[in-house]
Amino acid sequence: MSRKHVAVLMGGFSSERPVSLSSGKACAAALEAEGFQVTCIDVARDVSERLAALKPDVAFNALHGPFGEDGTIQGILEYLEIPYTHSGVLASALAMDKDKAKLVAAAAGIPVAESQVVNRFAFPSVHPMKPPYVVKPVREGSSFGVVIVTEDQAHPPQVVSSTEWRYGEDVLVERYVYGRELTCGVMGETALGVTEVVPQGHNFYDYDSKYAAGGSKHVIPAKISPNIYQKIQTLALRAHQAIGCRGVSRSDFRYDDRFSEDGEIIWLEVNTQPGMTPTSLVPEMAGHAGYSFGEFLRWMVEDASCLR
Repeated sequence: MSRKHVAVLMGGFSSERPVSLSSGKACAAALEAEGFQVTCIDVARDVSERLAALKPDVAFNALHGPFGEDGTIQGILEYLEIPYTHSGVLASALAMDKDKAKLVAAAAGIPVAESQVVNRFAFPSVHPMKPPYVVKPVREGSSFGVVIVTEDQAHPPQVVSSTEWRYGEDVLVERYVYGRELTCGVMGETALGVTEVVPQGHNFYDYDSKYAAGGSKHVIPAKISPNIYQKIQTLALRAHQAIGCRGVSRSDFRYDDRFSEDGEIIWLEVNTQPGMTPTSLVPEMAGHAGYSFGEFLRWMVEDASCLR
């Protein structure tokens, strides 16, 4: 099948709209340079009608956050029988739910941190677990709503139960894992290189670290032992397969080597819609593997399908 017309789905209405617009514009420009006819769609509630009228050969999913990576847009594309990039309905929905994804990963032998799901109003004055721990929205991306509770913090974070909180009623409370931030992409059935992410001027790899220029330093290949490097690649591919991902994904890890080189490796989550901005990790990993940005995107378009 000759795939000439690509609809790039971007924007949307999640908290990650600005990132999606940036990803989408970068992808659209690169795909046009590769010779594709490209139509950019800033996704709104009428996206199914617009796609039905447009009839593209492929939908390149550059959306991030709820609706774009939780199985919803994937279901629309399945209904319209438009081949699309990245993971399908089930894997997208599963990966977006951090708690359920951890259960599947643990069952596949992937090391995860102890955690529990708690209603955000359930711990206004008593810690749900011994600090340090991390509070995360169960279904968000790009580190939105992530709060780190340190050992010396007397009370749980008040913001979680405040009116300012907009990330759902349930939160994931997870043991804080010391150490280095490592991440590894998967392209099809192949693990890409391992990158160490070093936040610059931030306590952890938060939204600004991920997307602001100079917010983080990416070290690829990560300066770790060959044994640990290979183990991270193996675990990233295992997570990709266990959760049922397709196309491109990225798994994030913590590696605590304070006391020994073997240390502790903990899988945090898999991202089924990795960023495609100029500062994004997976395009860098693909570049390290020898793919130009355009070649990488061409591979994704050619890999697109339904029933993913």
